[in-house]
Amino acid sequence: MIPFISPGATLGVMGGGQLGRMFVHAAQQMGYFVAVLDADPASPAGLVAQYHIQTDYLDEQGLAQLMQRTAAITTEFENVPARALVTLGAHRPVSPGGAAVAVCQDRLAEKAHFVRCGVPCAPHAAVERADQFAAVDEALFPGVLKTSRLGYDGKGQVRIATSAELEAAWTSLGQVPCVLEKMLPLAFEVSVIVARAASGRMVHFPVQHNLHRAGVLAVTQVPAPGVDEALAQQACAAAERIAESMGYVGVLCVEFFVLDDGSLVANEMAPRPHNSGHYSIDACDLSQFDLQVRAMTGAPLVEPRLHSPCVMLNLIGDLWFRDGDRERAPDWASVLELPGVHLHLYGKASARPGRKMGHLTVTAPTAAQAREVALQVAQRLGIEAF
Repeated sequence: MIPFISPGATLGVMGGGQLGRMFVHAAQQMGYFVAVLDADPASPAGLVAQYHIQTDYLDEQGLAQLMQRTAAITTEFENVPARALVTLGAHRPVSPGGAAVAVCQDRLAEKAHFVRCGVPCAPHAAVERADQFAAVDEALFPGVLKTSRLGYDGKGQVRIATSAELEAAWTSLGQVPCVLEKMLPLAFEVSVIVARAASGRMVHFPVQHNLHRAGVLAVTQVPAPGVDEALAQQACAAAERIAESMGYVGVLCVEFFVLDDGSLVANEMAPRPHNSGHYSIDACDLSQFDLQVRAMTGAPLVEPRLHSPCVMLNLIGDLWFRDGDRERAPDWASVLELPGVHLHLYGKASARPGRKMGHLTVTAPTAAQAREVALQVAQRLGIEAF
């Protein structure tokens, strides 16, 4: 159990990206101070926190300073070294803990965990050495070869059609440990964000319908179109089972594939708030970041309520270069005149293609109205329709 940590205390977060920035805002709104550990002097979270510890994640002095300043610690980035969280956890409440984060950081460990929980995932095989190529089942092709560690937003993966392409694909990924996943007949993708307290209490957000482009989340719609009550209950129950079996404390996102036959397959999980949950800031009475603060401070977890149907659009750096090589901000005024538009920019100093610069959520009385306005936003900004 985590004893309740009252507002006025200082909370720590490992990582200084946009997820950390939104965590800082939520914590400060509730009356907490925040210390961010991130080496980047211009990190989005570090710029808005009360304290910014500018060191590497494994720097002993930085970790000691974070422990000294804070009453509890969380992470905003799945690739923060798990051993750093274990070190911190010996002195302060850390949620999620290092052991749970370690599972999420390794695709093979992650899939093994899904199997232990009775949650289906794609057929797969480990590809860690060249002498394993011959033993790979032909039934896994066509497939996707993914690095076991450090892959996100479509990075660290290669599609391969036949076993003859396996060696070249593995070499292109640096000959690091990988997992080969069979490509499945995908209808669409969904995700579930669950928050679990140290007491074991769990709450979750509605199922989110996600559209990815080039491996990066582009659009999230809630309520999720095409998801009936039975499928929603199945997804939420699976996500809670995964969190429960790890003894997880904090906010966890589980991403699923919905196949052409309507079945549900777990894809991956993130030990933190997730891009697909950003809509919750504007469309719910509690955001995923509010629940992150509550879980780590021992505050009561209350089931979040969706008060407005919504569509969330990711704002990628390519939008800043629509007119050529010169960086130019999109025409925000043209979209802010539309009803229900909520703009969130992450305070990043410069744009570049593929970089997440912000997101925009459209809320409306009905899902159809939210989608209609979101399509107008997309047209005005030059985002592909959905």
